Amino acid sequence: MELRDPRPPALSGARAALGAAARVVLLAGPTALAFLKGGYYEDARLVAAIVAWALVAVLAIVADGPVLPRTAAARLAVGGLAALTLWALLSKGWAPLPGPAGDDVQRDVLYLGALVAGALAWRPRAWASSVEVALALGTLVVIGYGVLGRTLPGLIDLKPSTYAGGRLDQPLTYWNAMGALAAIGFVLWARIAGDELRARALRVAAAAAALPTGLALYLTYSRGALAAVACGLLVLALLAPTWRQVRSVVLVVLGAALVCAVAGRLDGVASVSGSLGHREAQGALMLAILVAAMIAVAAVQAWMCGGEQEGRLRVDAVPLTRGLRRLGWAAAVAVALLPFALAAVSERGEENPRFGASVERLASTGSNRYAYWRVALRTAADHPLGGVGAGGFRVEWLRERPFRESVRDAHSLYFETLAELGLVGFALLCALLAGVLLAVRRVLAADAALATGPAAALAVWAAHAGVDWDWELPALTLVAVALAGMLLAQAEAAARRA
Repeated sequence: MELRDPRPPALSGARAALGAAARVVLLAGPTALAFLKGGYYEDARLVAAIVAWALVAVLAIVADGPVLPRTAAARLAVGGLAALTLWALLSKGWAPLPGPAGDDVQRDVLYLGALVAGALAWRPRAWASSVEVALALGTLVVIGYGVLGRTLPGLIDLKPSTYAGGRLDQPLTYWNAMGALAAIGFVLWARIAGDELRARALRVAAAAAALPTGLALYLTYSRGALAAVACGLLVLALLAPTWRQVRSVVLVVLGAALVCAVAGRLDGVASVSGSLGHREAQGALMLAILVAAMIAVAAVQAWMCGGEQEGRLRVDAVPLTRGLRRLGWAAAVAVALLPFALAAVSERGEENPRFGASVERLASTGSNRYAYWRVALRTAADHPLGGVGAGGFRVEWLRERPFRESVRDAHSLYFETLAELGLVGFALLCALLAGVLLAVRRVLAADAALATGPAAALAVWAAHAGVDWDWELPALTLVAVALAGMLLAQAEAAARRA
């Protein structure tokens, strides 16, 4: 007896084409929003939310298997985010400003739609394996555009904001967000370069692509992004402790360090200093050096790939004892928590870093964020259960600020959630993160090669979201949401197979 698909071939082909189109749109969303000022403003955000939920409707029709989540990980993550969105909506009843509260709810609706769409879209492994590459390519497009604005200023005029002070902030319009996006991209490219299941040509290209991403990370002068990328690379090495992966990480880090050292000597590139002719000359030199370094790194990566296939280079696991693994995880956690530790011992004052594109910033521990966090924690203590309402931190800051500065966000997803949505909102946020963590664990056990890169990139986002307002920039956070959605989808697929 032969079993056949009861659907007509034309109908099956139409469903497949519709599903493929929906997945492509879902992957392209963060990159498109990046060129709309990061999706920060209402118009772009509203359109993105409508598109996300339209994709949910399409994927619910064409996706294989049950629509509703079956695993504890998916239920916890999706349910946590849905409940967080509902709680933010309810908090408008006691929020001091209805406009900012509505903005917060709109963002949550967008993220919820993207997460549900991802959990439906990435169940087939072939599509799931493309998520990592597609998102890394999207970050390269955004970051590469910013780098070209420095190396070809006569052709690409990015008009940096005065607030950036020469730091790379376009096209997202915020330098720290550009740094966080570059950090995520750098970790993804490092993982792809060391992934034995990827094609050799892709691994070689990934090693080269990491260099402009690393250069962009340097040009943002973002200390939080540098700490986050260090955390992500540690997680990557611990999840994939093979000589193949370690060699690729070392190669791209050294290559990026080289081009960053050159950029630091060219003020026209590093800080947009001098006349247009001066910046064009230095930009052309920087571009030539960058291209040469990319070719050299690609050649070394190709040689290493050949050596692995021929047995000249080791590809087995790096011998790590249990003690070394624990030390590595402790180091990753310590790097992620370092800004919070500094907040306990540092005050606003003379040690604040100099404004603008200055290398001195990278060695400084001073930051006004510590004051934002203290106000947020005092607000949470005064309104422990429900907080002051979505978007209400800015009002509390104006009331309690220790120095004259206008601030809209607490510059920490976790502290701001405590202040604005209280313990209830913070618990729901933790449910979302716990669900994603459970999915990471499930997929690592079932298909470690598929989960390693996304898990390391999510570690970058989680670390950086603790020290900045990443949640308010959809172009950045949707990259993390897409990775989380893929892991939730694959956790569902692993449960079905089991």
